[in-house]
This record gives sequence, C-alpha cells and structure tokens, in this order.
Amino acid sequence: MSFADVILPLPLDGLFTYAVPQKMEGRVRRGMRVLVPFGRSKSYVGIVARLHDKKPEGYAVKPIALMMDDRPVLLESQLKLWEWIADYYMSPIGDVMKAALPAGLKAEEGYRPKTETYIRLTENYRNEPTLHVALNMLARAPKQQEAFIAYLSLSRWDTIEGNDTLEPVLEITREELMNYSGTTLDILKALVKKGMLETYEVEVSRLNRGGEAHPEKIKKMSEAQEEAYNKILLSMMKKNVTLLHGVTGSGKTEIYIHLIQREIEQHRQVLYLLPEIALTVQIMERLQQVFGSRLGIYHSKYSDAERVEIWQKQLSEHPYDVILGARSAVFLPFQNLGLVIVDEEHETSFKQQDPAPRYHARSVAIMLASYNSSQCTIHDKPRVLLGTATPSLETYHNAMTGKYRLVELKERHQGIELPEIQVVDIQDLQRRKMMRGPFSPLLLTRVREALEHGEQAILFQNRRGWAPMVECRQCGWVPRCEHCDVSLTLHRSMNQLTCHYCGYTYHVPAECPACGSKELQGRGYGTEKIEDQIRDIFPIARIARMDLDTTRTRQAYERIISDFSDGRTNLLIGTQMISKGLDFDRVSVVGILNADSMLNYPDFRAYEHAFMMMAQVSGRAGRRGKRGLVILQTRQPDLPLIDYVVRNDYQAFYRSLIAERQVFHYPPYYRIIYVYLKHQKDYVVETAGHEMGARLRQWFGGRVLGPDKPAVARVKTLSIRKIVLKLELGIDMAKVRQYLKMARQQMLQDKRYASLQLYYDVDPL
Repeated sequence: MSFADVILPLPLDGLFTYAVPQKMEGRVRRGMRVLVPFGRSKSYVGIVARLHDKKPEGYAVKPIALMMDDRPVLLESQLKLWEWIADYYMSPIGDVMKAALPAGLKAEEGYRPKTETYIRLTENYRNEPTLHVALNMLARAPKQQEAFIAYLSLSRWDTIEGNDTLEPVLEITREELMNYSGTTLDILKALVKKGMLETYEVEVSRLNRGGEAHPEKIKKMSEAQEEAYNKILLSMMKKNVTLLHGVTGSGKTEIYIHLIQREIEQHRQVLYLLPEIALTVQIMERLQQVFGSRLGIYHSKYSDAERVEIWQKQLSEHPYDVILGARSAVFLPFQNLGLVIVDEEHETSFKQQDPAPRYHARSVAIMLASYNSSQCTIHDKPRVLLGTATPSLETYHNAMTGKYRLVELKERHQGIELPEIQVVDIQDLQRRKMMRGPFSPLLLTRVREALEHGEQAILFQNRRGWAPMVECRQCGWVPRCEHCDVSLTLHRSMNQLTCHYCGYTYHVPAECPACGSKELQGRGYGTEKIEDQIRDIFPIARIARMDLDTTRTRQAYERIISDFSDGRTNLLIGTQMISKGLDFDRVSVVGILNADSMLNYPDFRAYEHAFMMMAQVSGRAGRRGKRGLVILQTRQPDLPLIDYVVRNDYQAFYRSLIAERQVFHYPPYYRIIYVYLKHQKDYVVETAGHEMGARLRQWFGGRVLGPDKPAVARVKTLSIRKIVLKLELGIDMAKVRQYLKMARQQMLQDKRYASLQLYYDVDPL
C-alpha cells in the first residue's frame, strides 16, 4: 500500500499523510490535487507533495477521498519553490499554498467555467419542408415568426451529403440573435417550448484574446539603449542576475520589449513583474500592440475565475509566451521559462506583509529562475533582469560586489534632460505667512503656467483622506480607533473617520465628547483635502485623484490612468501610486508637497525609501520633448538627502547610507529577522515577549534586540511586541531557522500562550 504526504491550505507546519486507495494506485502523482478528510467532519483540497510506502505509526491513516485532476496542477519547479519559500520565510507550506493557488483551485466544488448560450434548430426542423411547416404554424404569432425568420437569415446552412438534413455552419449565440432581431427572451423561450429552436451551452474563455502579434511594431532602440541591450546579453552569459540601472525616462521598457521578443524567437517564456497593479494598465497597452494574444495578465484585481483560466492555460500545450503581473504572478506555472524581468525592483510593494507567507517577490523570482533551470543547458538557463532608476541598497551592493552584473543607462531617451528640481523652504514661507495652505507661491505659479500652456501637472502627497487626524481646538481631544493604537483619518467625502490599519469606520462627532466644544478641525493634509483646495485655486482644472480610495477596482485604475494619458484630465493628485514608473507625455510640473513626511519614520530604511520616492515621482516630469520642473517643498532644505535628490546623485546617496548600514549592523551587511508577538491582552504579550527574548538570547546572545513596542503597538485589538534579530552574513541560516522554529514551538506549547500569535518576518521592509 502506498501513502501520500499532502499539503493542506492550513497555517500548520508539516505535511499530512493519507493512504492511497487501491483504485488510485499509479494514478496519483506529485503535484496533483486531492480531496482529503480532516478532523471529524471537515475535508480540504490538498496538493500531493510526496508519495512513499512508509506507513505512519501511532494513528490510523485515512484514505484520499477523491482525485480532483487527471494530471498535476503544479509543476516540479513550483513545488520546489513552495518548499523554499516555506523554509526561507519560516512559514507553514499550507500558507504558501493559500497564497499561490487561485481560490477556484482550492475549493471542493471546484472552478466553474464560463459558458455562453447558443441557439439552433431542433432536429425535427432541419429540412426544407419542415421549415415551411414551422413558418405556417407561426402565422398567428407574428413576433415569434419574425424572430424565427431572423434566426434563419442570420444563420448559414449546408445540406448533409446524401439527405436533405440541414447542418449549421455558423453558430449563433442567443445574445447575438436578440441584438440582431430586437426580439425578447420570452419570445425565444416560446419558440423553444414549441420545439422549433433549442439552446445549448458552450464553454468560453474569460481571457482577453489580444489579437495577432505584431513584432514589426517594436521600435528601433537608440544608440544608448542598444549599447545597454548588448551589455545585458553579454552579462546574462556570465551571471544569473543583472541589474539595469537606468535613469527615469531612459527607455528601459523598450529594452525589455526587445529582450522579450528575443526570448519568444527562441521559444522561451517571459515573466514581467511590476510592483503596482496601476502600472500594468500602461505597460499592458504597449505590450499588447506588439505581442497580441501571446500576452497574459495576472494580478489580484482579476477575478478568481480569470486567474484559474490563466493557470490552466499555462499548463496547456499553448501557454502564454509572456505573463505581465504583480507579485502573485511568481506562483504561476512556466513550462519553458527563459527570462524574468523585475521592473522597479526597489519597490516595497514586492514584499508581502500580511497574511503569511511574508515573501519578497524579487527574491522569489530569482529562485523561480533557479528552479526552472534543471532541464536547461548552461546557456539556456533562465536569467533575471532587475530594472530601476533607484536600486534598493541590497541590490546595488550585490552589483558592486560582483554577485550581480551591473548595466547602466545614464541618459534619458532622445536626449531629454532630467527635470530641474527647485527646493522650497516651506518653514521660512510659513513664518512669513506666504504659504497658501500646503502650496508655496512658486508651486502655484508653475502649475498655473503649465495648465495655461495645455500641459499637465502632478501633485504628490503621501497621505490619503481629508486629514490624518481630527482635533478639538478647546481641549486637544483626538479621536482614536477603538481597536488600534492610532488616530483616525477624516474622509470628508464619506463624512466618516476611518482607521487605516483595521478599516473600521466611525461617524464624525458633532461635538467633542471630552469638553462639548463644537470646534473640531482636521489637522494636516490628505489627498482628498489637496484636491478640494486645488479646485478652489484652479477652478478650470480637470482634476483626478489617485489613491487607495479611488482605485478599489481594476476599472478605476484604468479609467484614471487613461483619462490622464489622453488629456481628459490635466492635474493628477496622488499618493506613492503615482511614483511607480507611470509614463505620461505632457507632464511638465511635479510638486512634492511635503518631503519631510517621508523622512520621519522610526525605520532604518526611512531615508532609502524617501530618496527613492522623491526621485521616482520627480521622474514623471518632462518625459517628452522638453525639460520638466519639480518643486520640492521641505522644512529641511539643507539635509544632504535633499541635495542628493536635486543632483540625482544615486552614487553619493549610496555611499553615505552604506557606511551607516555597516556601522550599525544593518542590511546588506547583516540579515534582519523581526519576531512579532500578538495577543488580546497586553500583559500576556508583554510576558511572552520577555520570555521569547530570553530564549533567543540563549542561542543568539547580543544579536537579539528587544522586545519593544512598535510605533503602532495595538492593531485589530491585538497588542504587539517586536524583537529584532541581527545576524552576520556568515552565520549558518539552517541552524538559525531550526532554533527559531524550536523557540516558537516551545512558546506555543505553554498553556498561557495558547492564543498567542507568534511569527517571523524575514528580510523585512
């Protein structure tokens, strides 16, 4: 008798062993879905991870209830990647399964294919004499007769050889017939009831067909782009990973397109990863013009059914040659992967925060290429290209130390200059009462000039809502979330206060509950308030706002970007979403309203993220034909970081920050692991934090910092403690993971901590 170790979509460590029934012997394979019982009454769809003949001891083994497929839904390379993610990020492999598979592949009832209703003649009316009989029978029902004649005129028929039976050549959908004839569903139902017409269902794809590929539409590269392209090809012969460091507007996407076409010509697949769903809208249009139906799109804004269909297509004999997607696309099956492009590799959106597994898509993409190389020769192995104008410190350090190859693209496409950045000291202007809300006179003047000349402007404010907090002017009372340790954000358009951590909403009080005063006012500026005030200043401006509140759906993303690209709107206000590689032709002015809001986070990466965000949003200006202008408003104009942004001097910024990282034991010189403990009761998590810290110090000594309260120490009613583990690069990570898993197991076995949440965040951002 054989046994199967099965992955179940549960946050539990390890695999679960089931007996393979005799009727399934030889048919069950690694990577297949099976339905298995769990506990007394539950059942789950799991993935077979291992087959063996070793019977477990100490308990009765239940049999597999049902095979869900005739073939594996997971390739061998995907299973290995799952196992690596579970091990490296110290997450149960069941959590990896939950993140990787579309819901339709995890559900017991399975995935429901989309069908369309077609209509045809019944067998009794498929020859000429019976058709005349039918028309005569319908003489007293003129609307039914009209619909029947419309159907006959819309259809095309041939006679089957040897008899007078008619055979449909052109299939007609019920929808087409109704649109063509103007008839109603009730009339068609009457014809079906009379036995003249019948309906039948045909499975149809939800996927965009995309049309023919047009490689002739690939644009010719500039001299600088061609030089970078050739250097990338040379680099890929020597290294698995290459970093393309190209300034904003240098035409990195055009190089990607040429590389993709090269892979397609060699019959290999490409995965093109982007950090933000909004970006896929613009890039998708460019890629579809060239690659047509060879291109597939995959991200969380697509329906589950669409994602299941893409997954199944990737396993078919005719998969997509190119997949464009956000971070979840790394989990798709690739039968012949040749290249992975990670665009805007520095972006924090590539790191999954909650729920588990807390993986980084850039690291997973590199491992994906590695696990897809087993069947390849050394020259055909999948390669990874990381592209960005502002590399993450770890990536750039890897390029500087020879782990990755570095290719640079230092000039903008068509010789357009990088934008001029003018720094405005808003502290001085506020002292002199020259600011108009959050807007400096210079910013308003330049935006007005741009709009008057038919150009566009972008205003960047990395806070959504109307105001980050509300305060009573009399007693200073501030409304706070009942479930989280944060103040509530005012969203005036919805007339509600919202917690941006747990999503809970509250009514805006009419008066202060502490002192009864009605003088409640919003403090600070969110994008909603910026939009409201800018409408008063520029009443003729066509304004759009792009933040989490306005982009809840895929259609909302597409509409905002399309309207701005086509000039239907000319002033875009947004959060960090607008900084991520969007390409607009007519933007001449960009305003960074408050650079300081990005600098004051209690995080060792705060300056790195601030530099990247400011450099990226600045790069939206002056993309076509003329030099752009960036107005950077700050209270700290003398800060060295501001100077690096103004001079677009990444190397100087890197040198200053890398020295600090080495002195204070941070990445890339040290590996960081955060240990999070959460519990409903603060005293329990406080005690657990000290016990966990003591356990870890037994093994890791001074490498352990904490436990401490994080900046937000209570979220969704759970109190939080954080322990930081700093590990030198030479340490044995296999043993580290072993000790950490042991510590977690020991803690959770203690009855006092039965409901404690304890998890690890490896390589946090």
